[in-house]
Amino acid sequence: MIKREGNWLASAFCSVVLALLSLPSPALADEALWSLLNKGGQVVLMRHAVTTPGVGDPPGFRLDDCGTQRNLTDEGRRDARRVGAAFRARGIVIENVYSSPWCRCVETANLAFGKSEISTALGNLFTHPENRERQVREMRELISVRTPQNRVLVSHGATILALTSVSLGTAEMLVVTPQSDGRFVVNGRFSAHAP
Repeated sequence: MIKREGNWLASAFCSVVLALLSLPSPALADEALWSLLNKGGQVVLMRHAVTTPGVGDPPGFRLDDCGTQRNLTDEGRRDARRVGAAFRARGIVIENVYSSPWCRCVETANLAFGKSEISTALGNLFTHPENRERQVREMRELISVRTPQNRVLVSHGATILALTSVSLGTAEMLVVTPQSDGRFVVNGRFSAHAP
């Protein structure tokens, strides 16, 4: 009996190791996503860059006053610029950049891509969970517009999670391919590093 359990454990261990070894390395996965972006027609969902950790927006913050919000740190600004540099170095064409109205998202978009258009669909669901159903529907509509060029949507972790069930780190991105009727295919996630 003990010998059989030992064989079973050894066999299970070998299966797990082989499965892990067969997974593409993160660098290879990243290159596959860059290649997909080079072809165009993709949507990049990006979480804003680094802010002060563990601090939410102060009570009474206002969207029209960045001084009342939690904003990017110097590290976050460097991360946003690094993202833009990586896209430019690889010649990735971005047609439109949409941003949540929160200043940390607008600043991330502008530092990375030099432009942004505000979309309330991308607003922070962490502080406004009551908007979840409406915003998810609006984000699906925004994604479902198929174009030959890539688009970027800069938002918040909670908002991207509500749409995709994927929890992104700061300045991390998820590449999706639009389908019909608001559906999309998730191709993978990555953090941009300049080549």
